[in-house]
Amino acid sequence: MALKFNSAFIQDEEHRPKPHISEAGGIPVIDLSPLVALTRDDDDRIERSKEALAGLVAEVGAACKAWGFFQIVNHGVPPELLDRLLAVAREFFALPLEEKRRVRRGEENPLGYYDTEHTKNVRDWKEVFDFASKEPTKIPATADPGEEKVDLFWNQWPDYPPEFRKACEEYAKGMEKFAHQLLELISLSLGLPAKRLSGFFKENMSFLRLNHYPECPEPRLALGVGRHKDGGALTILAQDDVGGLDVKRKSDGEWVRVKPIPNSYIINVGDIVQVWSNDAYESVEHRVSVNSARDRFSVPFFFNPPHHTNVRPLKELTGEGRPARYEEYNWGQFFKARKNSNFKKLVVENVQISHFKKTLLAN
Repeated sequence: MALKFNSAFIQDEEHRPKPHISEAGGIPVIDLSPLVALTRDDDDRIERSKEALAGLVAEVGAACKAWGFFQIVNHGVPPELLDRLLAVAREFFALPLEEKRRVRRGEENPLGYYDTEHTKNVRDWKEVFDFASKEPTKIPATADPGEEKVDLFWNQWPDYPPEFRKACEEYAKGMEKFAHQLLELISLSLGLPAKRLSGFFKENMSFLRLNHYPECPEPRLALGVGRHKDGGALTILAQDDVGGLDVKRKSDGEWVRVKPIPNSYIINVGDIVQVWSNDAYESVEHRVSVNSARDRFSVPFFFNPPHHTNVRPLKELTGEGRPARYEEYNWGQFFKARKNSNFKKLVVENVQISHFKKTLLAN
């Protein structure tokens, strides 16, 4: 794909990359082998092995608190799942544009292919393919809190490459299982039972995205993805060896480049975990920088609860001296409002969890 460079990719000063990006003091790297060593077919192995996993849980908690991001090695996810997915992704994105647009996403269906050269909000230098982990996926018909009707959406699968759908579906299953394991570790790190959060995901509204960032003739003036926070619960990111993910360090606000580690995953907590934890953990800004020498591929898995989930601080993490910091909101309507902004310029600010933040009065 040959995107045309346009100054509109940089809309204002805040979206321009800073001139210096640190590669030192990167996000924590956590070895998951203590978890992988446990019996795989035991659904309650994490809960029953809390003492053996205490060190690992502490690492996860410290990373969530200090960074909101961490990188996982020795995770036990079969590497061939990602290898097959990246292989078919490269074949798909190499197709002529008219072929890819046969499965183009739009207001009528948010799943499928799109390229930023032809979207309403031109900012990012990339092309993507979105698909849901479960079909059909349910999304509220409107962002109106009084509207209960939902729309059903099915994935749009291309005819070529022929292995595309199978590779995507197998990878999605692997990611969902992995996400549940990570969720249990995060739950334990908050002092909760391992499966305290699992019930929110008996059904889920999770999505995956195949990202292709072509070579950019002016990498200083464009971004692969602008600065943002993830609205869901967890994001599990696989990236190739090119790199380009930048995380805003909480301690000083500087951008830190995440160094690619072979066969690893990058994890970040989203807005939902921030609200559930009552601000113990924070969803952190991140972005993707591009370069002129090589294109880049990445695959985020967005682990989200079902549309009917109402999000609020967990009761165990609130109480005397720990007032709830957020009003309750509906995840499906929140998601729908965010999606609306992808297809048309809105007359109101895009919804953020800060809109649900309570004003707490000091005693």
